[in-house]
Amino acid sequence: MLRPRSGAQQWIASEEYILSPSVSPVEFTDDFGNLCQRLVAPPGDFMVSTTAKIMTSDDVDVAHGGEFISVQNLPDSVLKYLLPSRYCESDCFNDMATEITQNHYPGYDQVLAIEQWLQKSIRFEPGSSSFPVSAIEVNKNRFGVCRDLSHLGIALCRSLSIPARMVVGYFYTLEPMELHAWFEAYVAGRWYTFDAAQLEKKGGYVSIGYGRDAADVAIYNQFGPPIFPYEESVQVMLSDDI
Repeated sequence: MLRPRSGAQQWIASEEYILSPSVSPVEFTDDFGNLCQRLVAPPGDFMVSTTAKIMTSDDVDVAHGGEFISVQNLPDSVLKYLLPSRYCESDCFNDMATEITQNHYPGYDQVLAIEQWLQKSIRFEPGSSSFPVSAIEVNKNRFGVCRDLSHLGIALCRSLSIPARMVVGYFYTLEPMELHAWFEAYVAGRWYTFDAAQLEKKGGYVSIGYGRDAADVAIYNQFGPPIFPYEESVQVMLSDDI
């Protein structure tokens, strides 16, 4: 899952996708709207190389006071983001979420309070986990990588009947540069970005995949004997020729 799609915050101006040695992939769109490629890798060395020029927003949209949307008024397409999922056990966090968001206006301000609580209470520690950690475990451990913080943020939002989803992609200026994870919440009639691993809101996000949690947004899934990449390189830079 390495092809970004155009959306409200980004436009794919051009892209290149190279498989070496060449094979014939089948492309499909999954249940979350992600562009996915399916292929059988040949024996021996195999390389996947992608390059894209993407126009993104310079700023992250905010909506202080953005209203909570009652469940009966939500679009059908976002209802799945209200339910507990493998790594986001939202049915266990209602009391905690209510305490964190008390005295905050229902909707965007509640999610902002959750993001700020995560930044203060859960230590962002790059490299601290190699495998996805559930919201319950993150809350217990009090530290995690960006993916883990997102799981807890999503669970807290859903426990308040606010749809929330996981996003993976790239973030310009991230150091060291690698895949990044954050979450989006549906308030005031649209999705808004929240990232507990970053202390200030700024643009430069490139979304690759969306899902309920980390189980839905793996950049690749492999089947058969386990094979691990021996080289991986991610580069994100500004371009002036789009």
